[in-house]
Amino acid sequence: MLELKVFFMKIVIGSTNKTKVEAVKNIFTNWTVIAKSVPSGVSPQPIGDEETLQGAMNRAKAAQASERGSVGIGLEGGVMYIQNELYLCNWGALVDTKGTIYTASGARIKLPPSFQDDINRGCELSDIMNEYTKRHDIRFHEGAIGIFTNHLVLRAEMFSHVVKLLKGQMEYWQGMKDKHE
Repeated sequence: MLELKVFFMKIVIGSTNKTKVEAVKNIFTNWTVIAKSVPSGVSPQPIGDEETLQGAMNRAKAAQASERGSVGIGLEGGVMYIQNELYLCNWGALVDTKGTIYTASGARIKLPPSFQDDINRGCELSDIMNEYTKRHDIRFHEGAIGIFTNHLVLRAEMFSHVVKLLKGQMEYWQGMKDKHE
């Protein structure tokens, strides 16, 4: 394992959603984590990997730019179609203090076919889930993934996995750079 020399200890996550903030805090335990609401620059319900990734990158860049000397993280949940079936998807992006962008994606799970019409009409998955479960604010708790995995995987855990992938990439590549200097 490469050892990373850390000269910055501040992370700004481009969201105030508690599941996303919890995911970052769970992985960057020795860092100061600041939550800021920043625009994703994509539709309220991103559809497809490209749009979902773009939203995560936009959030990470805006978060990093908001605090001098910080690392920015953007996490974005979306949906995508594979063989005409609707799936949950999620992406993350991390921008370090030098502007290097790291990206990663996480779990995917098939959503009920009945959701497709609402998604195609522009409804957000969180609203569809609230109606489906007859509950409120699913996105701030277990998320669709928690519901459809019988609470075996929760939304914060799903995003924690993505954040681990981001942190690991940053540490590896920065460690490699230090090794070759």
